[in-house]
Amino acid sequence: MVLGKTQLIDLYRRRAPRYDWSAQLYYLIGFREWAYRKEAVRALRLQPGDTVVEIGCGTGLNFPLLHDEVGDTGRIIGVDMTDAMLAGARKRVEARGWQNVELIEAEAASFAFPEGKDGILSTFALTLVPEYDDVIRRGTEALRNGGRWVVADLKLPAGGWKKALLPILLPLFRPFGVTLDLAERHPWESLHEHLGQFGMEEHYFGFTYVAWGEK
Repeated sequence: MVLGKTQLIDLYRRRAPRYDWSAQLYYLIGFREWAYRKEAVRALRLQPGDTVVEIGCGTGLNFPLLHDEVGDTGRIIGVDMTDAMLAGARKRVEARGWQNVELIEAEAASFAFPEGKDGILSTFALTLVPEYDDVIRRGTEALRNGGRWVVADLKLPAGGWKKALLPILLPLFRPFGVTLDLAERHPWESLHEHLGQFGMEEHYFGFTYVAWGEK
């Protein structure tokens, strides 16, 4: 059963203190979570001085990667609906001494995208949002021409032998709110629909992907 917003907030409040290291545990099953994050950030094609919005920023795991791209003259806007996750992101920002990161507590479905931004990113978060298509549409409208929307997330692969792995893998991702019902949500199709150019790479037997669209 798909978790509601209140349930997801409660879940991630509980997971927030150990979110960073627990996410890295997936390397034990060959799921290269950090590599997929790096690929997603590279796909944004950011430049020094750019402004990027991250939807579902969590504890700010992507912030070091994003900061390396936009530099001190750029800006990072991190959006998350869970206060405890943002508290972790705030600690990360303060520890690095970054002055160009803004944190906003808001649901993706109601977040007002600032106009003219250079990139929008979401990693392992957008599929949890029922209104993902509207989020992508509104984000696209706010992007500057040439700006990119990038999503890295989980999906159900094509092919019977790959789906046979599902009973093994699904319980491992369930602690992060992932259920089989989410397989009906296809954010990459929304990127393809709402943006002029589109590209996508599948990984981990087709169970995860990095997709981008350029306005």
